[in-house]
Amino acid sequence: MTDLMSDPQTALPAPPRRRKTLWLRELALLPALVVVFVIGGLISDTFLTFDNVISILSAAAALSLVVLGESLVLLTGKFDLSLESTMGIAPAIGAMLVIPAASAGFGTQWPAALGLIAIPVVGALIGFVNGFLIVKLKLNAFIVTLAMLTVLRGTQIGSTNGKTLFDQLDAFTALATTTLAGLPMSVWLAALLFLLFGLGLRYHRVGRSLYAIGGNREAARAAGIRVDRISWAVFIVAGVLAAIGGLAYTGYVGALGADQGDGLILQVFAAAVIGGVSLDGGKGTLVGALTGVLLLQSVDSLLRIAQVPAEWLKAIYGGIILVALIISRYAGGKPQT
Repeated sequence: MTDLMSDPQTALPAPPRRRKTLWLRELALLPALVVVFVIGGLISDTFLTFDNVISILSAAAALSLVVLGESLVLLTGKFDLSLESTMGIAPAIGAMLVIPAASAGFGTQWPAALGLIAIPVVGALIGFVNGFLIVKLKLNAFIVTLAMLTVLRGTQIGSTNGKTLFDQLDAFTALATTTLAGLPMSVWLAALLFLLFGLGLRYHRVGRSLYAIGGNREAARAAGIRVDRISWAVFIVAGVLAAIGGLAYTGYVGALGADQGDGLILQVFAAAVIGGVSLDGGKGTLVGALTGVLLLQSVDSLLRIAQVPAEWLKAIYGGIILVALIISRYAGGKPQT
């Protein structure tokens, strides 16, 4: 009896029909991916080229790491808006610790290896502060992470004087420029992290606890799950993943802009939601989140090749989220709140 209570998913397994529905919903994105590629091939000869597919995967790798972090937070019933700023300021601080003051650096001129180590450390620190304010002080997650998003964005722009950083960034772009079997290392890293976290969510008790916490926080607490400690740790992990995603994005772009990550949170939520991760918490898989990223990035590439004005992209992403929410409402049988 004690073992059952310590493992909510063992005690209360999902009904077979519901599990089948969730898997069908996730697999339904695969035909959508095929449709996007078929349309892209008809619109332009360049869409199905090897270089464009690698470009899609490289961009998806950077986005997917942030989506991975956000998905973990969403599973616990919370969310983190500040991840878009974390993916900008964490690599920016790492770079400014390395580059000289004449190139908008801090003048410390640390070795590149230490600058790279500083990136996930900064992400972890941001997640730690978010977790403290939300979990420990019981402040509203929306207000806290929105404020943190604004603070970090302003700090990044102020510390870089609004400049794009180019100097001595070879080590910071290597993750996306170094290849293995024709694929950038950022793609391999994203795939490995999704695999590890996916297995952890499925088989490790802490991973399964995320679903229990998001499904019913008080019931999870009564079952002996350390709700506050795990929830706090998830914010830290999400911050680290967003920071690494920022490093991958820096390599993909080839520079570090003062506004890196600005507006990305819309794509992050769009990818997670269309992948089946519930905004209510406790539902969704990383398989769905990853397919959501690939679909969204393929659509993004298609729209750009079709020369859709950039001003319309956010409107399209917003429409995708609304459609996904409607599908989620009727597939899940429960209103989003």
